[in-house]
Amino acid sequence: MIQVRVERSKATGAILSFRVKGHAGYAAPGEDIVCASVSAVTVGTVNSIEKLTGVVADAQVQKGFLNARYAPELFGEDHPEGAQVQLLLESMVVILQEIAESYGDYMAVTIQSR
Repeated sequence: MIQVRVERSKATGAILSFRVKGHAGYAAPGEDIVCASVSAVTVGTVNSIEKLTGVVADAQVQKGFLNARYAPELFGEDHPEGAQVQLLLESMVVILQEIAESYGDYMAVTIQSR
């Protein structure tokens, strides 16, 4: 099962990080549409944020694992690009929740505040 954990700031509600771990097991490796979808959405979001806003995540990527973290100060008034980053991250969460709604036996999305 794929576990997606999204961390939000208790103070601002901003998404600060997300972690994707595991394999769906929906189909054979290389044919698993759930794994492919989650990978495309999460890696695509990190890449889009970097390309469109210039903000680079503190990210670790391995097979079956992605951890991306953004500095909390990015989401203050001094950083207008923070709003763009949040919009892209919020979009990612909506898409992942939609995938989980359809394939709940193979993935879960958890949102935590810190």
